[in-house]
Amino acid sequence: MSEKVWLDSYPANIPAEIDSSPFSSLPELIDNTVRKFADKPAFSNLSQTLSFGELDRLSRDFAAFLQGLPGASQGDRVAIMLP
Repeated sequence: MSEKVWLDSYPANIPAEIDSSPFSSLPELIDNTVRKFADKPAFSNLSQTLSFGELDRLSRDFAAFLQGLPGASQGDRVAIMLP
């Protein structure tokens, strides 16, 4: 078993690492992936599946919500605690 146990569950055709060299930044890689796979499943949990497009929209909506919080300023950092 590898140190990164999740890799053991990857299908044979899924690489453990991606080549990010064609992209100048992480946002560019994410935007490219959303455009390319907008209708494909990005996340599934408890019988709910979100497409890359839906996940992108929800992420942008959440970012806009955080930016609109009273007292929020450009450059502020936000910690998010998940269960």
